[in-house]
Amino acid sequence: MLVRLMYASRARAALSDADFAAILKASREHNPAEGITGLLCFSDGVFVQVLEGGRNAINARYKRIVEDPRHHDVVLLGYEEITERAFPGWTMGQVNLHRLNPALLLKYSETARLDPYNMSGAAMAALFSEMCASGAIEVH
Repeated sequence: MLVRLMYASRARAALSDADFAAILKASREHNPAEGITGLLCFSDGVFVQVLEGGRNAINARYKRIVEDPRHHDVVLLGYEEITERAFPGWTMGQVNLHRLNPALLLKYSETARLDPYNMSGAAMAALFSEMCASGAIEVH
């Protein structure tokens, strides 16, 4: 059974571009073996991630994230059974916020700054969907 999980968390320590690149690289290397696909966004110390895959694999990954000391304030934004993946070819896509039109953020949130803690899970999912359509996603 396929599921989609979306969460937000705060990084306990500042991350450099190299740190974030290393996280993406590790995800892209390990996710295929677990059948996990998805999308990751990092901005101002906040992660927002959508994970898709088998229920057991996604639940196990989320448990590791919640227990990871590098994360805090982990919030589940959405969890649903799905019939198909939205990101089937992405071992881990990356949101490029520099390509994002601030008006798109204002469409779904109070300000033009990405803050998933002040958005509903449905609004965050709709924003991710529009980001995919707008070309704001980088896939390597």
